[in-house]
Amino acid sequence: MARMGFIFLLMSNATSVSTQFNGFNCDANYHSRYPAERDISVYCGVQTITLKINFCPVLYSGYTAADLALNGHHSDAQCRGFINNNTFPTAVLFSISLSTLEACGNSLVVSTAYGTNAYGNMSLVQIGNVSGYIDTPDPPTIISYLPGLLYKFSCSYPLEYLVNNSQLASSSAAISVKDNNGTFVSTLSMILYNDSTYNQPLSIPMSGLALKTRVFAAVKATNLDKRWNILMDYCYTTPSGNPNDELRYDLFFGCYKDPQTTVFENGKSQMGRFSFEVFRFVKHRHQKMSTVFLHCVTKLCRADDCIMLVPICGRRRRRDGGQSPGSLPAASGNAIITAGPIITRSGMNTSAESKHSMNSMTTALITGVVILGVVSVGLFLLMLRLLQRSRLPAAASSGVWNPSFK
Repeated sequence: MARMGFIFLLMSNATSVSTQFNGFNCDANYHSRYPAERDISVYCGVQTITLKINFCPVLYSGYTAADLALNGHHSDAQCRGFINNNTFPTAVLFSISLSTLEACGNSLVVSTAYGTNAYGNMSLVQIGNVSGYIDTPDPPTIISYLPGLLYKFSCSYPLEYLVNNSQLASSSAAISVKDNNGTFVSTLSMILYNDSTYNQPLSIPMSGLALKTRVFAAVKATNLDKRWNILMDYCYTTPSGNPNDELRYDLFFGCYKDPQTTVFENGKSQMGRFSFEVFRFVKHRHQKMSTVFLHCVTKLCRADDCIMLVPICGRRRRRDGGQSPGSLPAASGNAIITAGPIITRSGMNTSAESKHSMNSMTTALITGVVILGVVSVGLFLLMLRLLQRSRLPAAASSGVWNPSFK
């Protein structure tokens, strides 16, 4: 029995030795080949995307782990993977955080599909598709005897996972207001519309809104009596649903106003209204679509006092003689409300638009050819008729009677 155990131990050691190659867990019987698509495993997590690549075929192809990098970023150490030699076979692991997924050139493309939204209802929802590749560097020579390795990957998420857990629907915010009768809570909301009548909610096509499309926004409040109005301190946009995103673009703030933004009503009623032309964020330059989220810092002010809070630009405000210098306008605290995402597309025509344009040109060309053909046939027949008329008098005058014919 002891001898059999010794033989088994020798066989185990032989097996472990045969599966080692240059210190890595690789079996020559299985891994002496070039890489294939099955060598990459993709795990689409809620917070990170994990990529696992079988390192043994990479080693067989003549490369090291340092030669693999995300999206060609070989000079950036943060875009390379790390060896895990505790598994069989040895693997190279890449970890992509959803909060910084574009750091190594990964692509985010937003599309719209019919599915379950954040509230469990069936509707059109935005899907964020994260994609990229892992490759090896090209040699600085004209030719190479090493194969170029390329591993592609992609993960699809509801857009809410990619915008710091912000919900897709227009958000609302509750704000506390002190009144003579106590404290009450009013709910603010922001809704987007297609037209200046504020009757038709904004409809975003599958391909996204064309750049410079005008969008109309309205901020409303519930549980509000006529003594209070809505005041929008300032409104701005971000590429994500996070109001604290470092990348932002102001639509209006104090006396500053974006040239394509128009404020229709602010501080004069229980609705704030403005419009702006949609754009794309330059950080989405490699994407077919861009996401724009709209944020407004809003408060409630007493109707008689709102005029004192609205900035007067270009002229001085006259002080009301009945107001004491030490009195302050009655207003609530600020609340940030968010709407979006607004999906915009690049200025290039979509395939459907291009196809429609080509069909229109083809139809016009065929119609022109048919009309030209009909006119040409008509002119030809007219010329034949005129030619026959011109020959008839000449033939009649040249006829001579031959007496030999009876």
